[in-house]
This record gives sequence, C-alpha cells and structure tokens, in this order.
Amino acid sequence: MPFAAGGTATASAAPRRVLPQRRPWRWAATLLLLVVAAQVAHGLATNPFYQWDRFQYWFLRPSILGGLLITLKVAAYSAVAGLLGGTALALGRLSRNPVVRAASWLYIWLFRSVPLIVVLLFLYNFSALYKSLSLGVPFGPGFLSFDESHLATDLVIAVVGLSLNEAAYAAEVVRAGLLSVDHGQHEAADALGLPPRYRFTRIVLPQAMRAIVPSYVNQLIGLVKSTSLVFYVSLLDLFGQVQNMGSTFPGDVVPLLLVATVWYVILTSAVSVVQYYVERRFARGALRTPPPTPPARLRAAARALRARIALGAAA
Repeated sequence: MPFAAGGTATASAAPRRVLPQRRPWRWAATLLLLVVAAQVAHGLATNPFYQWDRFQYWFLRPSILGGLLITLKVAAYSAVAGLLGGTALALGRLSRNPVVRAASWLYIWLFRSVPLIVVLLFLYNFSALYKSLSLGVPFGPGFLSFDESHLATDLVIAVVGLSLNEAAYAAEVVRAGLLSVDHGQHEAADALGLPPRYRFTRIVLPQAMRAIVPSYVNQLIGLVKSTSLVFYVSLLDLFGQVQNMGSTFPGDVVPLLLVATVWYVILTSAVSVVQYYVERRFARGALRTPPPTPPARLRAAARALRARIALGAAA
C-alpha cells in the first residue's frame, strides 16, 4: 500500500483498465485483402469465358481420370527411385573414396545442367543409338543381349528420365541434411562404440530428416508438376489428356486447362498435408510440445468462440 510523505496511507488507487494496442494498419491490410479476394472470386464466378459448366463436364471424365492415374504412377515411381538414388549419391559425395566422390559429383553436375525435356527426348530416341544392349565381359563378348525397344515403354522412359533428374537434386538435399547434424553426435556415437550402420540409421538420419523433409517435399512438388513433360514422349498423362482433348474440342481449351490446374493443386496440396505430419513426427525430439494440428486448432478456436459468446451473454 502506498504511503504519503507524512507516513499515513493514501487512498488506494482506482484500478486502471488495460486497453489493447491499436493496430489500424493491420485492419486496413485485412480489409484490402478481403476486398481483393472477393473481387477475384466474383470475377471467376461471373466471367462466362471460364465456362464452368464445361469444367464440370470434363473434371471427372474417364479420359481425365486415366491421365491422372498415369501422373500418379509416374510421380510415385520417380519419387521413390529418385530419393533412393539421391541418397546413394549423397553418401558417395561424403565418401572417403576419391573415385566414388568424383563420380557422384560428376553425375550431379551433369543432370543438374541438362534440362529435363532434353533427358526425356534423349531416352525416347535411345533405341536409335543402341539397337540392343548386352551383359558380359567388359570390352569382350556378351553373354546376354536384349532388345531395348521392347523393354523401354513410354512409362518406363518417363520414370527413368524423371528419376535420373530427380536423383541429382535429391542428392544435394540429402547431403545438406546429413551435414546439418552436429559433429558431436558422430563423436558421441564413436565414443559409445556404435557400428556405422546403427549410427547412421538410429542417430544421424532421424536428426537429418528434420532438414531433409521440407526441402525434398519442395522437390517432390516440382516433380509432380514436371510430369507434364512426359507428354512429349507420347505418354498421355493428365496434361497430355488435356492437350489431346483441347485439340479435339478447341472451344473447351480454357475449361480443360482449369481442370488440369485444379487437379495439380489437389495433388500438391495432398503432398503438403503429408509434409506437415511428417515434419511434426520428426520434430518430436527437437520440440518439447509439438505444434497442434489444424483440426486441433479449429477445435480450440471453436471452444474459445463458444466461451466468448457465453461470457457476452452472461454479461
């Protein structure tokens, strides 16, 4: 309790009301963004040029869904093969063997320098360069030969081309993640006498995944969109079917492009959702309390809103 100069207690001060800080620019920016979003939504809904009735007609057509299935196959196979190849290349870059290290660096340099469309076209015309392939003694007779043109289907060419390109970029992502692990972790594992395989799978890799996952998911999203290039090797994926239908029905080019756009947005959004939960899982060792999931945030916001409404009704 405060005292006056003569030693007598003064009257208790009246409680002061705490006012929140005013942020007018935040409200102005919010209002501006809402107005712009409303204008964009109104333009998309009312512009007859988009032909939403034709979009609804094409969205679930069997030809479009067949192309979407091919896109999913190519992206899935290429993602797995590219990640495995990139991991091997990253370990080669970190190897103590100078030949392995140089070969890995040369592969990464080459496939990061050559455009993906060039790789796909080169593989598509590979049978013109080599009529048959054989296995045998190097620079000697071959024991087993096979016709490359019969094995290299359009799907195989697309998967191989995308995997070769993806492995070069994934290698640098994996290498950066492995290098992000503190060197003290390696020293602690050596002090405990852990074998290299156990040290890599149980100590280094789980910590490196926190740095690998966000960067590699960006590569994976780019891979999903890069599957549109397999149309140039005669594989009718989602974009290939849209191109084919657009040439057959010239008046539906815009709704067909919107169909492809929406499906690509759905695919990349699904990958982003998986990324969130994978990152949350690998963040358990780094964060004491993992961040709440979007459904948990919505439930918390709903409870807070109900509590505020009940408080206002009681007041």
